[in-house]
Amino acid sequence: MNTTHVQTTGRYKVLPLLLLPAMILAGCTSGPPPEAPSGSATTSGPAASNTTAVPPASSAPASAPAQSATQSQKPSRTPATQPTPSAQPSTAEKTLASMTLEERIGQVLMVGIPATGSTAADRSTIASHELGNVFLKGRSSAGTAGTAEVVKRVEATISGALETEVEAFVATDQEGGYVQVLKGSGFSTLPTALTQGSWDAATLRDRATTWGNELAKAGINVNLAPVADTVPSAAFAPSNGPIGYWKREFGYDTGTVSAATQAFSAGMLAAGVDPVIKHFPGLGRVTKNTDTAKNVTDTKTTRNDPYLKPFADGIAAGNDWVMVSNAYYSKIDAKNIAPFSSTIMRSMLRDDLGFEGIIISDDMCAAAQLGPWAGGTRAQRFFEAGGTMLLCVDAVDVPGMAEALRSKATSDPEFAETINDAALRVLEVKEKKF
Repeated sequence: MNTTHVQTTGRYKVLPLLLLPAMILAGCTSGPPPEAPSGSATTSGPAASNTTAVPPASSAPASAPAQSATQSQKPSRTPATQPTPSAQPSTAEKTLASMTLEERIGQVLMVGIPATGSTAADRSTIASHELGNVFLKGRSSAGTAGTAEVVKRVEATISGALETEVEAFVATDQEGGYVQVLKGSGFSTLPTALTQGSWDAATLRDRATTWGNELAKAGINVNLAPVADTVPSAAFAPSNGPIGYWKREFGYDTGTVSAATQAFSAGMLAAGVDPVIKHFPGLGRVTKNTDTAKNVTDTKTTRNDPYLKPFADGIAAGNDWVMVSNAYYSKIDAKNIAPFSSTIMRSMLRDDLGFEGIIISDDMCAAAQLGPWAGGTRAQRFFEAGGTMLLCVDAVDVPGMAEALRSKATSDPEFAETINDAALRVLEVKEKKF
């Protein structure tokens, strides 16, 4: 089923200075994983069903920057290296040209806040580091009206912090089954993806449109779903820790998964909510969950694997977002986890599949798989390898990551251009959407 974007006229609230020419420069276990769903609202595994979301403690190693969110201070503003201008700069290019380095970094980070409401420390971090995107994590039963108030408050924080005003991406994780962050009055109870995949495409699209309208009513404009991973069989599913064990797969063949991925995505788009297809290049054949285990490795997927079909079809249909997994892929790039792999993000996604949108990470802060690296190193390596937006579910870890990016961009012109490129891709998707 073809997916088409519902596009609206850009409505950036850009400062009048933008009109000045000078500014336009612009492996298999014997049974299921022993852990119950974690309380962390990361995206490669379900979260606990508590309705009071408490930000989890940072999982960053001791060598990671230790600045507390309550101690966040707004860094001095740094003039950004200007990207090479095009002959006729687009709105996104003009917006980028007006931004400081800190604002550009804020556009390429997405910070987690409790779905029940941001804390004062969260809002301090968002304002101090001029962050432009948030993820509602955990569980909430506040319904659409209550969630809309949560969103309104955090959007006010974002708009109040930026000198160049740009709409915020406000995301959550509304897959269905065990993975549904938002519940309560106005929100449907979504069945598992395995159930959704048994429906015909038209039915799934229609129901996904309803679910998307519910999200839009609550102020959500990005859904970190659907799962495009293919689990090879029902027999293997219980051993597939991140996906099959929780019935997060649409089915057991790439045709079924691809059709359902496109139908779900089309429904979300019809409601004005951007879908995010995940977890490239697939988590359907691993046994452990990167949220709770280290050295999770896929030993089967290849660069031209048939299991890439749902992702390739979703990209061809026009999806603007792809999430990369945190796993190793020994037959693709044995030395690097996916978010550190230029082979996976640049060679496969950009070159092989022609993807031009936002490559977003899975959670890079609380996930056990990332434990060996300090927070700043995680951030730098993700963007060096070709990532576009880094998801960090723990706001307390964001200041150190933002500072690591700022420091490297200030001293390394090539890295500064890397940040420019990522920020421009984000702004281009926002220009299309808002």
